[in-house]
Amino acid sequence: MNSTSTGQVVPWLPEGHTLVVPGRGELFYRYYRHPDPAAPVVLLLHGWTASGDLQFFTAYEALAEHHSFLTIDYRGHGRGLRIDSRFELEDVADDAAALVDALGVEQVIAVGYSMGGPVSMLLARRHPQLVRGLVVQATALEWCSSVFDRVRWKTARIIGPLLRSFAYQRWLIHGIRRLLGPGHALQRYVPWLAGEMRRNDPLTMVQAGQAISRYDARPWAAQLNVPAASLVTSRDRLVKPRKQYALAKALGAEVRELSGDHLSPWLHPVEFAELTVDLVELVDAKIANPRT
Repeated sequence: MNSTSTGQVVPWLPEGHTLVVPGRGELFYRYYRHPDPAAPVVLLLHGWTASGDLQFFTAYEALAEHHSFLTIDYRGHGRGLRIDSRFELEDVADDAAALVDALGVEQVIAVGYSMGGPVSMLLARRHPQLVRGLVVQATALEWCSSVFDRVRWKTARIIGPLLRSFAYQRWLIHGIRRLLGPGHALQRYVPWLAGEMRRNDPLTMVQAGQAISRYDARPWAAQLNVPAASLVTSRDRLVKPRKQYALAKALGAEVRELSGDHLSPWLHPVEFAELTVDLVELVDAKIANPRT
């Protein structure tokens, strides 16, 4: 835990870096190197409207005990690169692949939360040489099979004006405090959390929501053929548990449940961190012993 010059309390974060990748742009990432050079490298892929830190900071210290890990902020998210072209999930997967290559990392276990699930799966499909295994968390094969899904993502365009509004900026701290509830361990980080959420580009958030609505891995997910595990958030109202189980079945993934909603990394930080480490190690064991 650290604090800024203004007294804002900040959780432990690995050192941040930027890297200019030819043909792509300036990518922001964090890279924690475990003292054991043989430790697997975990690539953390965040969800919609989040960033690497917002999604995974509650698991950073637990992961650092066992593994090296790498985060990247997507286009228009957090400190991610700003672009003029339309946001596409395939481009994000290619950005991540370019970063892994540029850093000289041979292979990763990709951990994808929510929208990070599609990014991790596209990474495994488009760059199979880089992905040793997958951990999918609170995510699905598709978000377009029901009328409700289609309506929800069609209305994603309203998020742009909302994010720009003065009311949203004022609501952030109050809203996060209410979400966490009195006495929650993350209350001390609320100003930092709100500040990080303000980094997102509103137009990109709209386009990213629309990209999710077009994603459908049902025709090809079972063909990825990589060791996989799944974290199912069993009280999730955004990504229904039945959809999460359908993805796990398609991947042949072993499942662990967290009894929580979609914001479980914040609401249940200890359980989330423990289960993330457990699932990474489960996948790593499958890689070492593919018959188990």
